[in-house]
Amino acid sequence: MIYRLIRKDVKVNGRRADAETLLETGDVVELFLSGERLRELAPARAGAKSRRQFGIVYEDAQILAVNKPYGLLTHGDGLEQKNTLANQILAYFVENGVYNPHRDFSFSPAPANRLDRNTTGLIVFGKTLPALQALTAMFRSGHENPCVEKAYLSIVSGELAAPLRLRGKMSRDERTNTTVVREVGSPEGLLMATDIRPLATNGGYTLVEAILLTGRTHQIRAQLAAAGYPVIGDRKYGSPAINREFTKRFALDSQLLHAYRLTIRRGLGILEPLTGRVLEAPVPPRFSEIAATLGLETPRAVATTTGRPARRGKSKTGQEHYAKQTGHLR
Repeated sequence: MIYRLIRKDVKVNGRRADAETLLETGDVVELFLSGERLRELAPARAGAKSRRQFGIVYEDAQILAVNKPYGLLTHGDGLEQKNTLANQILAYFVENGVYNPHRDFSFSPAPANRLDRNTTGLIVFGKTLPALQALTAMFRSGHENPCVEKAYLSIVSGELAAPLRLRGKMSRDERTNTTVVREVGSPEGLLMATDIRPLATNGGYTLVEAILLTGRTHQIRAQLAAAGYPVIGDRKYGSPAINREFTKRFALDSQLLHAYRLTIRRGLGILEPLTGRVLEAPVPPRFSEIAATLGLETPRAVATTTGRPARRGKSKTGQEHYAKQTGHLR
């Protein structure tokens, strides 16, 4: 096979080369391979077997929005490479004929946002290159006029009576893998912006909605702790005494934080017709159990199979046109 390639499909420095050509430092070698030839050369790759732990919130031919469970990495790390959300999604796409790793060499579906291992909720995958490029631009559109509004639910220690507008600068302490919150006027660090709204208060705890305007590491957890309202269960930024209490009562061993709603304020590119759509992920059972025990009622966020249009934004007609254009699935 290699000999046949050298005879026909290899050039060195722009000229056809033969099997006797000796390469030198700086030579540019070009191989010209058709898709059919690439498939012949590609080793047989069995898709990584992994459990399906995610729930589908919304899907069409361009994007997939899922509800990530507790304890699952979005991407692999140094300790876990196989059982990740990204691998589970790729296996799902392979099963449904959306993605073929033996055929699709130039692109593979990927998430446009991410969540920490122990944070639950919404993650959106681009199924095509134009969709992933549009999603990436939408999630990075800035805090002053964001394309996507990201809303989280959490329970914090302390009774919060009024909304908080949290603004500050952040820097990272790589030694402890934590985010350091600085004053907004600090010359060092990156801007962090989070809006907090109390939804229910009882017995020294508050159920809050956090609107994430910038996307820094540990942003919500670090800013709430700095404001005096640490997330319950948070081992990095929370109260050790309160964390011990919730471990004893509920076996809670990490932050209680759920990305429950994404509102597409402005779709870009091929996703422009999704403007106005709201995606909602149900509150995990453990979250609901803790909230109910504390006397805090959680919002009735129920994810439908299609997501739902917002009251403002694109008309139903525009969304139906998008569905016809893209082959709406769910």
